[in-house]
Amino acid sequence: MEKANGIVLDKPCKPDYRTPASFRIIVLLETVSMILERLSALRLSSAASSRGLLHPNRCGSLAGLACFDTVALLTHEVRLLQAASFKVSTLFLDVKGGFDNVCATKLTTIHTRGGVSAYLVAWIKSFLSKRQCRLIFQGAPKVFCPAAVGTPQGSPISPLLFVLHIASLHPTLPQGLAISYVDDLTITVGSDSVHSNICALQYYFGSIQRPGAEWGVAFSVPKTELNHWRTLKDRSDVSSTPIVINDMLFPPSQVVRWLGYWLTPTQHSSVHFLRRLALARASFTTIRQLSAAGKGLSSWCNRKLGFGAILPILTYGCDLFVPDAATLRKINSFWHGVLRWTTNCFYTTALGALYREASLPPISSICKHHRRSAAIRLVYAPSEFNPATARIPESVPTWDQGQSADDHSFLLQGSSKAIHLTSWLGPAGNSAQHLPLDSLCHEVSDLIEEIPILPLASTDLVPLPLSRIPSITYQALRAPLLQSPLPDWLDLSPPVPLSYPYSDCLTPHAFTGLPRFICGRMHQMRTGSSYLAAHVSWWSRDSSTIDPFCEEDDESFQHAILLCPAKAQPRLTHLAGVDDIGPDGPLWLLVPLLRVLAEYLYATRTGFPPTMLRIRADTATPEPGSGSDSA
Repeated sequence: MEKANGIVLDKPCKPDYRTPASFRIIVLLETVSMILERLSALRLSSAASSRGLLHPNRCGSLAGLACFDTVALLTHEVRLLQAASFKVSTLFLDVKGGFDNVCATKLTTIHTRGGVSAYLVAWIKSFLSKRQCRLIFQGAPKVFCPAAVGTPQGSPISPLLFVLHIASLHPTLPQGLAISYVDDLTITVGSDSVHSNICALQYYFGSIQRPGAEWGVAFSVPKTELNHWRTLKDRSDVSSTPIVINDMLFPPSQVVRWLGYWLTPTQHSSVHFLRRLALARASFTTIRQLSAAGKGLSSWCNRKLGFGAILPILTYGCDLFVPDAATLRKINSFWHGVLRWTTNCFYTTALGALYREASLPPISSICKHHRRSAAIRLVYAPSEFNPATARIPESVPTWDQGQSADDHSFLLQGSSKAIHLTSWLGPAGNSAQHLPLDSLCHEVSDLIEEIPILPLASTDLVPLPLSRIPSITYQALRAPLLQSPLPDWLDLSPPVPLSYPYSDCLTPHAFTGLPRFICGRMHQMRTGSSYLAAHVSWWSRDSSTIDPFCEEDDESFQHAILLCPAKAQPRLTHLAGVDDIGPDGPLWLLVPLLRVLAEYLYATRTGFPPTMLRIRADTATPEPGSGSDSA
């Protein structure tokens, strides 16, 4: 298990690929080795947390901590220092070749001094010693070479070992905070002037650079970024004061991308969501090639792609940021295009009906649900493991009601210049504001304010004493949240036309598994915007609504399927026993009935584009894919 293959992958968006720094080596390990490393990582994480080997403000590589917790912690501390009328600056650092510089001897010394079990220390030393790696790329010699230093990138335990390796590189700041997420480190300071912040950041960087060099940890100085935070009401001149790091000058950035979040000096969300929108559009451009308007993947597969591939890219960060009205309109416009591609509906389809046909809620309700889910996970986490939980208001009935030792809320007490902050139980307004974590707690105040002790999301991290066992379980409290997307959908969705009788649901319709073309006919006819003559649209406004097959009545959905006398024989052949196409009938629930409906539509060409009908072959009407029928 000490031998492994290393796959060489190029890092995206690098200006030059002639240097080794532009590539990343991912080690492929044996399955049994991966299982053992995962078990050791769980035991080491528990031992390191109980013995204080991990810094309180570290995030990542640990259970229950994610990018959201890290960015929420940063934005909360920035807003808190700004509320105390301080100028706030943050230095973003990146550890250079972090996994490659982990030393087995030094890491063993840290664990031994920290009181980690001898067998676990011996296992880690054996894991990091006598390793051999063979690089796999075109033209490689395929010879195993010894790797004396470093931990394999791709191993379940490697991120945790690296976090323990750099745990000492977190300076203690009287008016600021040092936060890390694996190999990304930030130093935030607050003072009366930006110049003082620059001096403090230079001092603290030097204080961690020197001991880091002794441990073999260096920083990638060219990746360093500086941000001078501002409030929206700040009318002072924008500071352009740079910082000098290792004889390199770094001016303040207007936008900093950190852990997938785009941060601006004013923490405005529009930049972040516009970048996410651009990424989602690029992904959709590639994905939509898998399914054209009348062929390709089924609507069921398209919905899975939209929900599982496009939506996470589009809404990443909505658990912390809220898009403004202008940005939300742009996001909704793109999302409607995804729904039309999924269902093959017309552009004239009413949005309320479009959401129900796609079985996907509006973006606003999705963002609200993600935000409430993140808040629930935050308040149900133990404060000793989650630094963001340790900074939520003391009045929130968390399990341990612990507060961080470096919380700066005391700076607001007795300060005449402090901004007025309202309680998390009350709504924010123009004269009173919420801190970011207080705002998240306010999102779930209806679920937690009446509970004396909140339960833990997981009891694996902390043993529960009998005196602090909550009277309600985490699953019982989270149940109303899991059911909330549907009511939020009804509140935030555009109005549904009176002619659309079908109800909303979060599960795909049974007929979405049918072929792409015929499924699109069903979606269109159900919404009242289709090629049926009675479904008048902008391009058929002056056309006759009479059924061209029987020329006796308007060609509505009901008439075309159940009443048209010209289709009596196909209806008797394929739709025997089907007498209701309404929402209460069995047609839309039973797959065998849907299949015979598809056969009937094929046989009679009901709902087909006019150019596909012999009876109206000379009618100049847009085809699916050339106009309103394309997604």
